[in-house]
Amino acid sequence: MSRLTRRQALGAVAGAAAGLAVAGAAPGLPASDASAAPHTADASAAPAPPAAFDEVYKGRRIQGGPKHGGGHHDHHGGGYTVRVDGKELHVMRNADGTWISVVNHYETFATPRAVARAAVVELQGAALVPLDLS
Repeated sequence: MSRLTRRQALGAVAGAAAGLAVAGAAPGLPASDASAAPHTADASAAPAPPAAFDEVYKGRRIQGGPKHGGGHHDHHGGGYTVRVDGKELHVMRNADGTWISVVNHYETFATPRAVARAAVVELQGAALVPLDLS
């Protein structure tokens, strides 16, 4: 008798979720009407800028706040800067509002503070080397 493996079960769930996404419906949510009026941008729907922070986390000073002065790559971090021990940690805001950094590029975080804390953990005491994007 064949037995369902965890991998097969996860594959079936992922396939079903993908099918629902393509169909435009999610469990518990009404399906969207493609014939509805086009979505108009609403300024009030824009996410609020993240709060500034300055703290010591696991012996490292992490800071974050609005970036002052323009730069070529400001659009990645949404005009926000994060520093670990005074060195800039390059962060980027994703379209869904989550944040990533060069240290944790494949893991998303809800806030820049969470990104900075995760970077400190990942660095394991190593110094942050500034990223030269020029």
